[in-house]
Amino acid sequence: MATNITFHEGIVSYEERCSLLGQQGATIWLTGLSASGKSTIATALEQHLLHQHKSAFRLDGDNIRFGLNKDLGFSPKDREENIRRIAEVSTLFSASSSLTITSFISPYAADRDVARKLHDEHKPPLPFIEVFVDASVEECEKRDPKGLYKKARAGEIKEFTGISAPYEAPPKPEIHIDADKTSVEDSVKIITQYLLEKGYLKVN
Repeated sequence: MATNITFHEGIVSYEERCSLLGQQGATIWLTGLSASGKSTIATALEQHLLHQHKSAFRLDGDNIRFGLNKDLGFSPKDREENIRRIAEVSTLFSASSSLTITSFISPYAADRDVARKLHDEHKPPLPFIEVFVDASVEECEKRDPKGLYKKARAGEIKEFTGISAPYEAPPKPEIHIDADKTSVEDSVKIITQYLLEKGYLKVN
């Protein structure tokens, strides 16, 4: 770990950046089982926000696992480091006054708590909105677009969340979406309404 480094404050403050861009930064952290619909909701939410002329960016496995975190596997330790890096990146994006949308299983409560703590301890604190995309294992197995559950059941994939590895559901998420019953469109509406009510998003 480097010790001979000093944090350099930028000239533009977070408050000035938010004022100039007309929006507040926040991280919208979608968590849930594989095939619960997280990525589909995240993609639709990003598109909706961009059509509202808001700065929004989505972080998911495609742009993280194939780049920044391509050196990590799926062991508990690697999962922990994967989420830590994502939390750091999402904090940077949110500090830039962007609405940052993350879509990762992030199965362990302790790892999600680390992400929240990073946002809470930022100066000034950054909003961290945990969204539990709550779908049953049965429903996820029915969807299973990549055939991962089938492979996990056959023992071809080790440490698969929901089958051979645990998923710790958030006890008090800011937003709880019943993904077995809620459409993608309604999920986007629920999240957008929360952002509006909290003042993180303003109608143009």
